[in-house]
Amino acid sequence: MTDRRQVLKHSATVAALMAASGVLPQLAVAAGPATSKGAFQAKSMADVMKALGLGAPAESKDVTITGPDIAENGAVVPVAVASGAAGVKHLMLLVEKNPNALAALFNVTPDIEPNVSTRVKMGQSSNVYGVAVTDDGKVLFAQKEIKVTLGGCGG
Repeated sequence: MTDRRQVLKHSATVAALMAASGVLPQLAVAAGPATSKGAFQAKSMADVMKALGLGAPAESKDVTITGPDIAENGAVVPVAVASGAAGVKHLMLLVEKNPNALAALFNVTPDIEPNVSTRVKMGQSSNVYGVAVTDDGKVLFAQKEIKVTLGGCGG
């Protein structure tokens, strides 16, 4: 019968071989604009764009944002952003009147459809922006006003 040390030694060896061969998942590392820590501390859409090194956004029918007209609880507001524009590489959700405007940033690859949904916190009624950034540097957005009856950002 093998003892505990031998089992641990063999397990470590197998795990190392699997990691070296690419069988085990690798550590995910943020790349591109998502690495800009300042973007998530920005107070406005213009500040977010500046922190990410992007140009001025333009309103576009190629971006859609969905969410409730009235959210009963600002702590969990379901929102989604999608884009039909070609070459989308990032999707973002911004909440205009939150202390930090950028609520979510998603990196999009050509292998997936640029359509994401999540829940965001909203401290008060506000415009919510869905933003798509394309490979050629275009920044497109759509907006929706969401009224909040119970705030969710502390206080």
